[in-house]
Amino acid sequence: MRSFLLILATLLASTPTNIIAQPLPNTKALKLEGDIASHLVDGVDRFLLKQLDHSITARSRYWNRDTSSAAAYSKSVAPNRARLAEITGVVDSRVAFNDLEVIGGTSNGPVQGSSATFEAIKIRWPVIRNIHGVGLMLKPTKPNGKYVIAVPDADHTPEMISGLAPGLAVSQQYARHLAENGFTVLVPTLISREYAARNGRAKMTSREFLYRSSFILGRHLIGYEVQKILALVDWCSSRNNDDVSIGVIGWGEGGLLTLYSTALDERIDAACVSGYFNSRQTMWSEPISRNVYALLDQFGDAELATLIAPRKLVIEAAAGPEFELAGGGGAPAKLASPALGMVQAEMARAIELIDTPDLSPFNLIITKDGQGDFGSQNSLKQFAKDLGQTADWSAESVELRRSDNQIDAKQREAAQMREIDQHNQWLLSESHFVRKDFMNKLDTSSVAAYEKSAEWYRDYFREETIGHFELDFLPQNARSRLIEKNDKWSRYEVVLDVFDDVIAYGLLTLPTGIEADEQRPVVVCQHGLEGRPQDVIGEQSHQYYSGFATALAERGFITFAPQNLYIFTDRFRTLQRKSYPLRKTLFSTIVPQHQQIVNWLKTLDQVDSKRIAFYGLSYGGKSAMRIPPLVTDYCLSICSADFNEWVFKNATTQYNFSYMWTGEYEIFEWNLGGTFNYAEMAFLIAPRPFMVERGHFDGVGEDHWVGYEFARVQHMYQAKLKLKDTTEIEWFDGPHKINGVGTYRFLHKHLDWPEPQIK
Repeated sequence: MRSFLLILATLLASTPTNIIAQPLPNTKALKLEGDIASHLVDGVDRFLLKQLDHSITARSRYWNRDTSSAAAYSKSVAPNRARLAEITGVVDSRVAFNDLEVIGGTSNGPVQGSSATFEAIKIRWPVIRNIHGVGLMLKPTKPNGKYVIAVPDADHTPEMISGLAPGLAVSQQYARHLAENGFTVLVPTLISREYAARNGRAKMTSREFLYRSSFILGRHLIGYEVQKILALVDWCSSRNNDDVSIGVIGWGEGGLLTLYSTALDERIDAACVSGYFNSRQTMWSEPISRNVYALLDQFGDAELATLIAPRKLVIEAAAGPEFELAGGGGAPAKLASPALGMVQAEMARAIELIDTPDLSPFNLIITKDGQGDFGSQNSLKQFAKDLGQTADWSAESVELRRSDNQIDAKQREAAQMREIDQHNQWLLSESHFVRKDFMNKLDTSSVAAYEKSAEWYRDYFREETIGHFELDFLPQNARSRLIEKNDKWSRYEVVLDVFDDVIAYGLLTLPTGIEADEQRPVVVCQHGLEGRPQDVIGEQSHQYYSGFATALAERGFITFAPQNLYIFTDRFRTLQRKSYPLRKTLFSTIVPQHQQIVNWLKTLDQVDSKRIAFYGLSYGGKSAMRIPPLVTDYCLSICSADFNEWVFKNATTQYNFSYMWTGEYEIFEWNLGGTFNYAEMAFLIAPRPFMVERGHFDGVGEDHWVGYEFARVQHMYQAKLKLKDTTEIEWFDGPHKINGVGTYRFLHKHLDWPEPQIK
């Protein structure tokens, strides 16, 4: 900030005072003071918080509940249930199996403990492809014929809630109490919140680590763990008992999984959710492994509860897990116990949404003003009753004998993590074929046919991948002030209104000597991560940007350098996190900012509206792949120091350049693996010219991966669409920077502007 102000002061001092701050014609005087980039980010934050608030009432457009009967109700919410499965990644077929596998060896038998009332046995079961669930079966001495899946919190082991390992008071061992009352209890293992440096780099929890690769491949750690639970439901429902009752209970992360699993699978007769049920409006501040893209667009916890109706649901208002993550490369997070008032309000909202008492058999049980211990006897007793338990509930626990050969919980978790990671790497290897099938509706018989067929994909990209706010633009209300002038160009700060609280800001550079009736091409020059417009004009970070906005202006182009949102570290990353649950991304705001910039540029007398180009470095290159497909007024796009086999870069655990190891915890976009890699994004730019600028020693990737992905772009342009000279790649001997050789030639050629004569 200090350096920026010093630079600005120097510029102002070098420009005659009688022209400083003069606005452009047809604009108002810009009077905004301070760091405009900070104003911009703060405004978007306010905007997103309002959108989050609005999401509660906006969800009604997705629901059409028929409360005339239980059967009619279930049928009416089936589309909502299907959508929940989609966004949680519960999309893979589970492996069919006949029975649970009992785990034991010659020196370590399967029995982990026993008492007069039950025996605890190590079990394993297949779930998806090579992913298995592992955990315990608590087999009662006198079974009541009813089955419960007891899901621990992520920081608890199956043994802890079963009384076989220290860490929980007897009163909190809910799996144990249920087994002691005759229930056959199955306890799956969850991935923990162990916080550690990954590959010696960014620190994150084990749950975030697996979330990252899953997310971009259209899967989710939540989904994988739900699938493990539902595989147990498969087994329970296959028992030789036509009247089998199945319940699921959990606390903390186990409560989350209980809520999702029961909402998804109608075979579950009753659920008990403890220490989790809440308003999810601040889910952006929770651990990022809980992030479900588009969740709040259609679901809060109340809506999820309505998917459980008319089945039984106990909500236990109890203390939940509490901790804070500082970040360290992973996503910062804070988790606090649900406030009783919020729990009560969300439960009331669920009941109101159904508005039919017979279809909403929900019970709220409060422990010590909502902050007491989980697994209370009152909650367990109600849960047992909901499952048809007729015998009196016993709160007494008998002595439990633990085996001398206790399982190594860390080794077990490491094996579970390897299975999920290996599955994700397999999905990654298959993703090319998934995307190929997804894109098979493109018609390449002619350029005209192609453009028509690409519109469906453009709409999908806008709505499902990037996210789109259905809002009208505000009047531009352009404000400007002259900040520097010399014999070659004049430079203005420009601010435009976009939406309420959302502005666009950048630097416009006008070459000297534009004739009164002349219209010039424009190059929009986009900075990268933590950058500013001052970077691209050459006032700072010249080693990366080469002052390309100024260099291009001195070649006769009008240039505009926008301030994008990816600045101020966690401040902007939090904007992405606030966007995710709304079915939005950071680019849901950036795209309309750019559209408004282009709209305004087209009003300038000096601008040729048909010749407005985009050129971005690094995160600006990331923008070059996402903005021009949607802002079609951009007549071409140049991606510098970013183009890659993007899905691979995000999801691979085999390469050091992967975003699996870095601080970019917000960079993952939902299901690009199944929809749009960089080649597919470039397909949405076609037939407009497209170019990649790539330094051989740019650490964002390796040449062969860049070349592989670009070959796919080239094949579309040159082989299929017969566009021989509209796509190029320049390889140069250099690092992560603007090279400005081939790209400048490309701009001159496709913007029809003469190159300067080199003396």
